[in-house]
Amino acid sequence: MTKAAASHLLPVFARADLAFESGEGAWLVGTDGERYLDFTSGVAVNALGHCHPHLVEALQAQATKLWHMSNLFKSPDGERLAARLCEQSFADFVFFANSGAEAMECVIKVTRKYHAAKGHPERYRIITFEGAFHGRTLATLAATGSPKYLDGFGPPMDGFDQVPLGDIEAVKKAIGPDTAGILIEPLQGEGGVRSPPHAFFRALRQLCDENGLLLAFDEVQTGMGRTGDLFAYKRIGVTPDVMSLAKALGGGFPIGACLATAEAASGMTPGSHGSTFGGNPLAVAAANAVLDVMLKPGFFERTQKMSLLLKQKLASVVDRHPDVLSDVRGEGLLIGLKAVVPSGDLVAALRDEKLLTVGAGENVVRFLPPLIVSEAEIEESVQRLEQACVKLSAAAAKKETAQ
Repeated sequence: MTKAAASHLLPVFARADLAFESGEGAWLVGTDGERYLDFTSGVAVNALGHCHPHLVEALQAQATKLWHMSNLFKSPDGERLAARLCEQSFADFVFFANSGAEAMECVIKVTRKYHAAKGHPERYRIITFEGAFHGRTLATLAATGSPKYLDGFGPPMDGFDQVPLGDIEAVKKAIGPDTAGILIEPLQGEGGVRSPPHAFFRALRQLCDENGLLLAFDEVQTGMGRTGDLFAYKRIGVTPDVMSLAKALGGGFPIGACLATAEAASGMTPGSHGSTFGGNPLAVAAANAVLDVMLKPGFFERTQKMSLLLKQKLASVVDRHPDVLSDVRGEGLLIGLKAVVPSGDLVAALRDEKLLTVGAGENVVRFLPPLIVSEAEIEESVQRLEQACVKLSAAAAKKETAQ
């Protein structure tokens, strides 16, 4: 049996037949020499665009000094990054990981260990919500609860009770003597850019306070400016006890983080958790550089301005093409376009127009431009969307006539 002359990468991604060799700002240059407007941003990772000068300088400088030295020793730059994240948030402690899934594993462990350390190891179950996406490890897949991700990997890990998003009565019924906490995304990205009213989050906070539970936010996608503030919980006005970050935290360099209050983290003692690469000097340098840029005065005000502009312009396209699009949703620069046509067809049509987007649940297409996107680039993206809609409408009309 001869081996096929195909890619040796494990075929778990349905990759588009498109590759890139360089990028700058909101633009990517393909190996075919074509320029593409990138409104995927590595799925909300490249928040400062491609090859941001400050990030490049920080990473290059660190690369000449130290790549890795193990968490057996102190990390001055890691301490600085943790202090900055705590200063900007509710947290007292930070644990650095390498990805969103790892950050979420830490959130789950912190939530469970909190109760075990208080003499209640039976309190290990966490309430999660339909449409959520928390990662690809066995624990985070169980927290996600989606059959399409769990299929074929054996019985899901025990300890998660999923309820409908926005149903506070279902949450109340799910709380029992073995409940440890409630886990929710401030805005579901993968699930279709969905979010319940702010009052729902306030009700969750109240339930946690009344029942001695920890409230955990998954801000892997929404954190680091994506919804118009450094963290989405600030816009909601509800403070969690523990929270995950990743994606945009390193601006493209892999790093995740679990943030927690001193009370929530009270069970985490030496040896209770760890990571070989977590808080790697290169990752920490990148994340500190991201914060340098994002914490400059006016950064998030500009993000909010660009968000309003994009949503208004997208809404006008929806009005003109109701046979292709039906709705605009989202916060900040995490924008969802609800499609009438199959969302995959819209993503492909936009790719043909050299505009890169990414699908989500509920037949939604996400627009995730870098936070440094310009007005001209927003205008360009809308023009390309318009062209894609015209072609999709024409194709639909032609198909209908043929039938």
